[in-house]
Amino acid sequence: MAPEKPSPETQAFERSLSHPTPADYVLSLFVTGTGPRSTRAIQNIRAICDERLAGRYALEIVDIYQHPEKARPEQIVVAPTLIKRQPLPVRRLVGDLSDEARVLSGLGLPPLPAKLSEPW
Repeated sequence: MAPEKPSPETQAFERSLSHPTPADYVLSLFVTGTGPRSTRAIQNIRAICDERLAGRYALEIVDIYQHPEKARPEQIVVAPTLIKRQPLPVRRLVGDLSDEARVLSGLGLPPLPAKLSEPW
């Protein structure tokens, strides 16, 4: 008896496993060591990505003290610097990324809705 031919849905699923789709957002964060600004920038971008881009992003963190060769071609002159590579257009954000509205705008994401205050 011949084995059953997989359904089209199964074939599509198996193709997707063998050829994973790229992340929707491709980000690189350049930091300098483990100082407070670098640490805050890492925490802030991870929080934003986990909340707004869960499962749809790839984040590379580059310590330019450890890998200066990666900073040169990107012309990094100040850190922390976040580079949004995908989706286009490429954008650069400088600072500790604590201004969430500015980061969301730089990533091309809609702002968070205003929080309603509690009625008295």
